[in-house]
Amino acid sequence: MGAIFRRELKAYFTSPIAYIFIAVFYVYTATYFVNTNLYYGLTDMSYIFTSAFTIMMFLLPLLTMRLFTEERRQRTDQCLLTAPVNLFSIVMGKFLASVCVFLCAMAIYGVYILVLVSLAGSVAWATVIGNLFALLLLGASFIAIGTFISATTENQVVAAILSFIIIMAFYLIDMLAGMVQVEWLSKVMAALGFYSRYAEFSQGIFSIPNIVFFISTIFIFNFLTVRVLEKRRWS
Repeated sequence: MGAIFRRELKAYFTSPIAYIFIAVFYVYTATYFVNTNLYYGLTDMSYIFTSAFTIMMFLLPLLTMRLFTEERRQRTDQCLLTAPVNLFSIVMGKFLASVCVFLCAMAIYGVYILVLVSLAGSVAWATVIGNLFALLLLGASFIAIGTFISATTENQVVAAILSFIIIMAFYLIDMLAGMVQVEWLSKVMAALGFYSRYAEFSQGIFSIPNIVFFISTIFIFNFLTVRVLEKRRWS
């Protein structure tokens, strides 16, 4: 796993992908930070965290689209699949490399927190820590979805588009659940929604079921990725 992780992380930072991803994330969040917290003198960062959901839907599929499609393009996928390496280690190495790049993007929130502390003296630490934790879980969930899609296709653009569509579906399902008249179906759809669960964290509600939901999503999509690679290994 360590070798795969280092290889993928190096690949990110020897290409423009990581730098573009981090730069766009910084500019987007900084815009909200300046226009809300600094302009209005607010110490509540929940709006910045909530707004991050939108940019992550677009950026994270671009971050994950190359994970396995690049292996096929360079004809290195068969070497990887036939190597004496556990498939789970391959998937987790690539997954964790993407999460690491995402953590680099998240580091900007540390700057925002320091600015607010220097100006206002303090912030609501419990809420901020909860939001950071939720943002990490949400990002990791999106990355797990993108990793799975990348393993199922040979084209990076297709991988990015499909990942975005699935993530968007998980986002819209909250709103669609309220329109469904069948009660049990409405409850099932609401239970699968990402945004409402993430929004609870941004409001300072630390919910164990929501944590379990995101961790389960990460596990399920990484598990499915392993199954896809296993099928390709023996085909």
